[in-house]
Amino acid sequence: MIQTRLSTPGDIPRQRELWQRSFGDDGAYVDNFYRTYYKPERVFLLEEDGVVQAMTAWFDTTFAVPGQGEYRAAYLYAVATHPAARGRGLAGALLAVADRFFRDWGIPAVTTVPAEPSLHRFFGRNGFRECFVHGQFQAAAGIPVPGELPQLEPVPPEVYAGLREARLAGTAHIALSPEVIAYQAGACALTPGGGLYALEAPHGAAVLCAEGMADGRLLVKELLCDPSDLDWVLARLPGLLPGLLPGWSGLYRTPWGAEPFGMLKWLSPEREAAWDWSSRAYLGLAFD
Repeated sequence: MIQTRLSTPGDIPRQRELWQRSFGDDGAYVDNFYRTYYKPERVFLLEEDGVVQAMTAWFDTTFAVPGQGEYRAAYLYAVATHPAARGRGLAGALLAVADRFFRDWGIPAVTTVPAEPSLHRFFGRNGFRECFVHGQFQAAAGIPVPGELPQLEPVPPEVYAGLREARLAGTAHIALSPEVIAYQAGACALTPGGGLYALEAPHGAAVLCAEGMADGRLLVKELLCDPSDLDWVLARLPGLLPGLLPGWSGLYRTPWGAEPFGMLKWLSPEREAAWDWSSRAYLGLAFD
C-alpha cells in the first residue's frame, strides 16, 4: 500500500538515510538543512507498506518576471528514492502529490535543478521544461592590480538577499528570502573560506557566494555585479581572495551564460499556455 504525506520530526532519521544514500552528502551538510530550514510541511514523503521510500524537500521562493509579475514558486530539493525501491515510479508519484499540495497552497510554479544530466529526462516526463541558465567561467590568472584594493566584506543573509535583488532587477530570476539564503550560508560555512561577500565596485555593490567543491577548492557559485564592472571585479579578486578564500579554484558563475541549469513547471494552465518557452531566466543559488 502506498501513502503520501507531509513529514513529521520523527521521520528525520529515515529522511537523512534517503538523502545520504542518494547524494552522498556528509552528515554536516544534511545537518545544515535541518538546523536552518526544515519544517514538517517542507518535506513530502511517500510510504510503501509503512516504510518511507521517497522524499522531496522544497524551498519557498519567488519567480520574478519583469513586465509580468512575481509568482510564488516551490523549488524542489533533495528528491530521493531508496536504492532498493527505484524504477517503480515512486518519485513521480510523490511529485504528483506535491503538485496537489502546491495548488492548494496557491503556488503556481515549481522549479528544480536536476542533480545530473540524465535527471533532466526524468523531470521532463513529470511536466518540467528547460528554463533557467547561467554561465560558469574560469578566471584568468592576470596581473595583480597595483594600488589600494577595495574591501571584500562578509555579509549576513538578509544583506546578501537585498543586494542580490538589486543586482537582478530587470532580469527574470528566482528571488530568495533571507531564510533560504541562510541555508546557503550554512552550507558555505562548512568549507574554510566559504561564505557570502560584498565589495564596492565602480557602479555599485558586487556580491559573491563561495562554497566548497568535491576537490576541496572553492567555487564562486554566484557573482553578481553591474555587467560593466565584471572585468574590474575579476581583475581585483586574485588580490582580495587569498586571505578570505584561500582555496578559490578560479571558477565563477554569473547570470550571463547559456548553460542549462534548472527547469520550470507551471501548475496554472493559463500561465503554462501564456509562457514563452523560448525565454530564459536565472535561478542561481540552487544549493547544488
